[in-house]
Amino acid sequence: MQTHKKTIKYRLAFLFFLFIVNCQLSIVNCQTAVPLPFGNMDEWVVRQIKESAVIGGNTKLLYEVAPTDTIVGSEPYANRGGSPWANSNVLAKVAGVVKTNTSVFPERRDEGWCARLETRWEAVKVLGLVDIEVIAAGSLFLGSMNEPIRGTKDPQSKLNNGIPFTQKPKALQFDYKIKASPEENRIRSTGFSRKGTVEGKDSLSVVLFLQKRWEDKDGNVYAKRVGTVVQRYAESTAGWVNEATYPILYGDITSHSDYKDYMRIQVEERYDKNTKGKTVPVREVGWAEPDETPTHVVLQFNSSHGGAYVGSPGNTFWLDNIKFIY
Repeated sequence: MQTHKKTIKYRLAFLFFLFIVNCQLSIVNCQTAVPLPFGNMDEWVVRQIKESAVIGGNTKLLYEVAPTDTIVGSEPYANRGGSPWANSNVLAKVAGVVKTNTSVFPERRDEGWCARLETRWEAVKVLGLVDIEVIAAGSLFLGSMNEPIRGTKDPQSKLNNGIPFTQKPKALQFDYKIKASPEENRIRSTGFSRKGTVEGKDSLSVVLFLQKRWEDKDGNVYAKRVGTVVQRYAESTAGWVNEATYPILYGDITSHSDYKDYMRIQVEERYDKNTKGKTVPVREVGWAEPDETPTHVVLQFNSSHGGAYVGSPGNTFWLDNIKFIY
């Protein structure tokens, strides 16, 4: 009788163990991967723009993630076809001179396409005599660009960074591949001052902020941080890393084991249009409670992390299949 009771006890324990395992597997299997609109990088607009004769008059190609199309002419670009994506490919018109920059490109991947972000030199030769070189990093982000660019002052103010978003996904997921420059320091070159060295190795970066934004009566925009992902990469990969998944950390994460200083509040100034249609800084003022609902999502992929005109030429960041996990 005693042996029979022990047998029943062990069977019940085993069944309970199987129940727990199956519940855990069900939780995992119930997680849903939801692609971001156009996040498979398979559709691109090609813009054909002829630069001014004073800088050579060449026709350059700029690329945008949006329904497949070709645009001919130096017209400012606005997001089209429901695409939420913008990038660092821009049209500039300064003192009547038309100039472009291209640092984000479509590239074949299997039967489809991916995005390739590059940190590179962008050179300008005026009347064949004056060379101007700047560091241009590749950036792909949710938002829009204020074209045409009229000058180099306050480069972040040219970006409307973030889009309305009220969901709370568990994680960010995407495929990526990296070629990282071996240089131990970065280069700073604005084209209008002497080239300099910035101490520290360059990194490629991913930034995701879920923010709760509001606007005061004067049109100033403020935000609290609801959710955070910041990932940096300093080494090349052997090939593609598929379905890389990064949990979104909610609330005040300063005590979290994964917290790094570059995840702090207002690490750099970002901009957006207020209700009056004016581009203003988004002043991030603190951490939201983890159960608060966001109003906007900021998501940006960069081939260099040091801001405008700073980076290591050669850094290359390939991206594909960008999704949220729920």
